Amino acid sequence: MAEGGPPECQTQKDEIRNCLNQQLKKGDIWYLLDTKWYKQWKKYVGYDKWDSGCVGEASANPGPIDNSPLLKGDGQLQEHLSEDLDYMLLPGDAWNRLLSWYGIIPGQEPICRGVIEQGMFVKHCKVEVYLLELKLCENSNLDKTTAKQFSRSSTIAQLEKKMREVFSIKEDKEVRLWNRYMSNTYEHLSKMENSLQDSGLYPGQVIVIEEKNDDGTWPRQAKSTSSYNTSSTSSYEKTSTRSYSNYEGGVSQGSTSSYNSGYSYEAGRGVATPGVCGLSNLGNTCFMNSALQCMSNVPMLSEYFLSNKWKEELNPENPLGMRGEIAESYAELIQTIWSGKYMYTLPRAFKLSVGRFAPQFSGYQQQDSQELMAFLLDGLHEDLNRIKSKPYVELTDANDRPDEVVAKEAWDNYRKRNDSVIIDTFHGLLKSTVKCPQCNKISVTFDPFCYLSLPLPIKKERQMSVTWVPLSPEEKPQVIRLTVPKSGCVGDLTKALSKMVDVPHKMIKITDVYNHRFHKVFKEEEGLNHILERDIIYAYEVCVKNTEDDPNIVVLPIYFRDKGRSRPSTNYGGRDQLFGTPLFIPVKGKVTYDMLYDLLLVQMKRYVKVPDPKEEWWKDEDKEEMETNEENGDTDKPVNGEVSNMDVCESDDELEDKKKDNGESKSCKARRLFTFSAVNSYGSAELDHKFIDDGSHLRITPKTYVAVDWHTVAKEKFYDEKEAESVEEHESGKNKNPQKKQVIQLKDCLQLFTEAEKLSEHDPWYCPSCKKHQQATKKFDLWSLPNILIIHLKRFSYNRYWRDKIDALVEFPVKDLMLDKCVINKKLGKQRYDLIAVSNHYGGLGGGHYTAYGLNKTTNDWYYFDDSSVSQSSDDQVVSKAAYVLVYQKRGVTSSQYISKPSNAPSTATSGASDCNMLNGAAAGTTNGVNSNGINHNDDMDTN
Repeated sequence: MAEGGPPECQTQKDEIRNCLNQQLKKGDIWYLLDTKWYKQWKKYVGYDKWDSGCVGEASANPGPIDNSPLLKGDGQLQEHLSEDLDYMLLPGDAWNRLLSWYGIIPGQEPICRGVIEQGMFVKHCKVEVYLLELKLCENSNLDKTTAKQFSRSSTIAQLEKKMREVFSIKEDKEVRLWNRYMSNTYEHLSKMENSLQDSGLYPGQVIVIEEKNDDGTWPRQAKSTSSYNTSSTSSYEKTSTRSYSNYEGGVSQGSTSSYNSGYSYEAGRGVATPGVCGLSNLGNTCFMNSALQCMSNVPMLSEYFLSNKWKEELNPENPLGMRGEIAESYAELIQTIWSGKYMYTLPRAFKLSVGRFAPQFSGYQQQDSQELMAFLLDGLHEDLNRIKSKPYVELTDANDRPDEVVAKEAWDNYRKRNDSVIIDTFHGLLKSTVKCPQCNKISVTFDPFCYLSLPLPIKKERQMSVTWVPLSPEEKPQVIRLTVPKSGCVGDLTKALSKMVDVPHKMIKITDVYNHRFHKVFKEEEGLNHILERDIIYAYEVCVKNTEDDPNIVVLPIYFRDKGRSRPSTNYGGRDQLFGTPLFIPVKGKVTYDMLYDLLLVQMKRYVKVPDPKEEWWKDEDKEEMETNEENGDTDKPVNGEVSNMDVCESDDELEDKKKDNGESKSCKARRLFTFSAVNSYGSAELDHKFIDDGSHLRITPKTYVAVDWHTVAKEKFYDEKEAESVEEHESGKNKNPQKKQVIQLKDCLQLFTEAEKLSEHDPWYCPSCKKHQQATKKFDLWSLPNILIIHLKRFSYNRYWRDKIDALVEFPVKDLMLDKCVINKKLGKQRYDLIAVSNHYGGLGGGHYTAYGLNKTTNDWYYFDDSSVSQSSDDQVVSKAAYVLVYQKRGVTSSQYISKPSNAPSTATSGASDCNMLNGAAAGTTNGVNSNGINHNDDMDTN
């Protein structure tokens, strides 16, 4: 820590702010910092203007950096951590400054990570928070693996070097590395200069090292010359070769591979029904597999790629496209899936092609199946766009012209720049109407859409678990489950709790308890969206409604610390370990050390046993500590900056004199179980102000935090940790038959989507008549629907503080979805659809698992796709609360008609590149100059 302490708060704020302006640069080192420590630091220095009430106050000092919440017991990083929610990423300059100012708790090392570059054509720098863990083994002992972590930017040569070290293989010994997918599928990693990322390695993959025999042969000598690689080649490199084996001990060598990767789709040979082919999970790629299975079961699209018509329309020169690679790799995959030769396949070439153009999909983190589907359709459209030279098209407003005229003009203009199988198949047209509340100006536009993202009409409520801590020391804390408005404030929470516990809501303090300390004490007006599901919320009963009503009452935050057998040499860290659940103790009037001590004993009497006054429980400890101090040359060690009669046994004469001064009895005072220290709000640093046990009044303010420093032996003998941590379950959490969850109908989602809504004040519309931004009213209507209608159920919602998944059942028809009434263009006639595929998501945010249902176009049977596993299903199993993306096919459209003659009906484009202001597309667009996502819904419905 810096000598003399940190600089002025303003200086800290300015220096860190300047450091945070640094951009990610390949090869740089960045550091992880616990978000809650960082927020406490920001509060201390007044980083944010709206949170500057405690600038420079000692109680707000965050103390030494503590990343403990980010780490497991073995020091490894916790899994599934999220940036901003769990940790902040700081460049080296910012980290080094904070480290020099505040230090880091003893025994903890900085968490540093390198910046790597992802993507081949679209470069994207990213801090590699989670390293790639591979399982290493020798060819001679495939059952014994050793897990090691590597950067994705490491090369195959570096991987080989590490494996030589792990298995003690000499440098002059010739070796080969193999990538083992399954027990009978191997890939030779021969390009030593390739990075692990470019080689397509994923977490948990088994890497085998093979040593050459003394006679010059290899243990895994080829036993077959058959090739398992495709012969098609890409437009950018055609010379790569890879070796594969699909049997134990066998290798096929020297075949030409596709896409410079050599990755074969043909791993799982066997007789299978065409289209019924699993996709192996390459490491958190279930989202991709789910999306691909849905698209594979779109008959007209698969027939298009199986007929090779796509080759005639390939447009690799399109500057908005993917050089034809997305179309080529997808076509190869579809041909494999529908060949009927494979039970499962490895979609690695497709994944690598996607990763080259969309860096967000290049790694092996869990992603969203709908986002991948949107990117795929956009990429296929541009790779197969029949328009070679796009003309300039000027968009015009309706200006009171008939809808039919404006719609036809919008669609014709769109088709002048966009004409592909994707447009023919997946695109429809939306009418967007915006009305100015001041001048009543109405703006009408017609915009293409590729899929509909439908909000779910559920009530804006959430369940919260709160641990209630009553003031009465005899009562145990209770875990209470409450229903509160999702967009409500903390006051709503206290009022709901008040009804449960029969305590006035003004006498309840809501806190976020984190690592045995109060991370935050909430004010009633603060929003509940600041409280995450992972936060541990405690509610404390206090004896006053408001300390401002009675200035003589102070509610003291109390922390418990285990002081160890000797005190640390500095105010930071050391053996002062926090434990237990913190408390709030209301103190009225002036209080002495004795009074506070007795008050704490009463409050803790349920789990603290008071020793017999004659019991000298500390004797053995004193002898041991004295011997330790003598060995260390430390015989006069101060406590709390003072030598006090509560910690040091004085002579009888000295003690008697002091007791006379204090009016105490002449009998020897028993040793205290604990002492008090004034600390910062984090409990990690002691303040200069000391509490002295001399009978005088303690200097206590509303911002004082008190640490109860337990003597180690006293804690072991008299503190019942099990009883202290025990809680009861309230009746609200015991209900074994909770109220049935709301069941939502798909038609209700469509109705909510088409309801008129007022734009938020943060997303106004610029009125051309008023010449200013207005909170206009906006309405969507369906004008025409595509042959394949993709419906995205918006189960996930995100904001700065809140992430949620709606797990409600949405009921949707498997057959005969009638949308006639939803379409305002009545000239189109019947609009009826049948379900052909569903993408499912199970679990919560930050993980979960994706699967898919698909209706086979050949057998007309439903199948359930779970990565490489495929099983037959039925239409009554398809509707579930896991349904996330629905794919419907319009009745009366056949694949043969479709291939020979593209549809002329309005459908719409997904070129996220710029051709139109797409609605609900991969990139949220704007209509009428209004962001389509900036819509406020009514108070009792959540639209997500």
